[in-house]
Amino acid sequence: MIRMMSVLTLAAVLATSGPTSAEEKETPIRGGTLNSIVHPEPPILSPLLNTATPIVLVATKINDGLVDYALDGSIKPQLAESWDFSKDGLTLTFKLRKGVTWHDGHPFTSADVKFSIEEGLLKYSSAGKRIFQTLSKVETPDEQTVILTLSKPTPVIYRNFNAQALWLLPKHLYEGTDIRSNPWNAKPIGTGPFVFKEYVRGSHIALDRNPNYWDAGKPYLDRVVFKIIPDAAGRAAAFETGAVQFGQQHPITFADAERLKKDGRFVVDTRGYEFSPTWFWLEPNHKNQYLQHTKVRQAIAHAIDRGLLLKTVWGGYGKVADSPIPSALKPFHLGEGLQQYPFDPKRAEQLLDEAGFPRKEGGWRFKLTHDFIPYGDDYRRTGEFVRQSLRRVGIDVTLGSQDLTTWLKSVFTDYNFDLISSWGNAGADPQMGIETRFWSKARMPGTSWVVVSGYQNDELDAAVEDAQTQIEPQKRVEDYNTLQRIVQRDLPLIPLFEIDWFSVYDKRLHGLTNTPNQRADNFANVYFAPE
Repeated sequence: MIRMMSVLTLAAVLATSGPTSAEEKETPIRGGTLNSIVHPEPPILSPLLNTATPIVLVATKINDGLVDYALDGSIKPQLAESWDFSKDGLTLTFKLRKGVTWHDGHPFTSADVKFSIEEGLLKYSSAGKRIFQTLSKVETPDEQTVILTLSKPTPVIYRNFNAQALWLLPKHLYEGTDIRSNPWNAKPIGTGPFVFKEYVRGSHIALDRNPNYWDAGKPYLDRVVFKIIPDAAGRAAAFETGAVQFGQQHPITFADAERLKKDGRFVVDTRGYEFSPTWFWLEPNHKNQYLQHTKVRQAIAHAIDRGLLLKTVWGGYGKVADSPIPSALKPFHLGEGLQQYPFDPKRAEQLLDEAGFPRKEGGWRFKLTHDFIPYGDDYRRTGEFVRQSLRRVGIDVTLGSQDLTTWLKSVFTDYNFDLISSWGNAGADPQMGIETRFWSKARMPGTSWVVVSGYQNDELDAAVEDAQTQIEPQKRVEDYNTLQRIVQRDLPLIPLFEIDWFSVYDKRLHGLTNTPNQRADNFANVYFAPE
């Protein structure tokens, strides 16, 4: 499991890891087309501008990062062959791989990395602005060397150079343009194992094998086609008819997964998500006249039987959340001793009365709209479960119904919502995927999956800011303990449950589970074994 370390030991942490023993035993076979599910349809293909799962799933096959994660959590080379952290933790030097080209034939150099950090990451990525805020200088003494100078040691920065965290831009195609509206965001030119071929809206995205890939002999597949199949029954049928061979993060219903488990052609697998401890939450808009009251948010938490929700809607794949930091982040998780909200409708009604919102004529206290993330049936059914739970305590809830593009704009740009339900990855450290939900300074209008509730707490902000540059591991743990206590008391978000994801794939497909972050794996090692 992930272990927190001081920057003075980073050089050891960053030691190159070779292939896993499982990889070494396999004999990959060349050829074939992998048909995969992507759902919902990605609006663009640039993780710099949006880190929604469908975007990351497709884009990371096209573009590599400087480094990647090995299955054991160590860092392994990708476009950077080596790296070195100075003993004081203030200088990080990357040596880039020679001979790498973008898909259009243009050489990949340190100038692309510098441009991507300065003009992309620091300007358009919320995570980049947070985690790289101590970056004071990027130098490129030659085409294969990138030197980053930090004003303060930043323990977590070394985990943010994979393709998902640092989306590399070809400088020759982006320099002098509006990066947000650059047409290459929809048809990326990358350095990865697969080349963008076509995007037929509503149908599919096709990628072809990169014959000039830097990792000689890879990828093994000739083609990857991401099929857009909105209907859950249609996705299950696609597996059974052989139209698709892979889907990740609950591609089919839990009932269908149980059925396909018994079919000898498929594997239903929870591996590949070790770096994706995920939690599902309700996020209230604190500008709402009702939801700005702590007792109302606490009442909502008491009104929902989260165990029953997990069992009936999510097939039991997960556990009830007892903290805003998922239990998989063991060094930081502090479930015991935190304020909890067991299912108690009577207590919920009492809190609503105390908040000044008694039942009125007709039995309703007030009205809310719940806009669930439009990722499919599980999310709609979760929305319906929440709706029914809150109606029982007198909150008249209406379910919103938007497509993903509209939902993203309404929530993250316009802040036009009452209550949303969504989920997120905590990452390998709370600074990567937790602070962005609560640190008030992380808010960036138009940037997805950062704090949108409007909640602000000075003590919480101070704890987060200390953790960002704190090099004493125990003090960082204490900072995040403070965050958990405040969040569980104030409920700026209402944690519901942790998710155990599963993938479904054809049993002939190999190389999918040699990564702890399957959605961002580049598929260079994936291949079909013989029947």
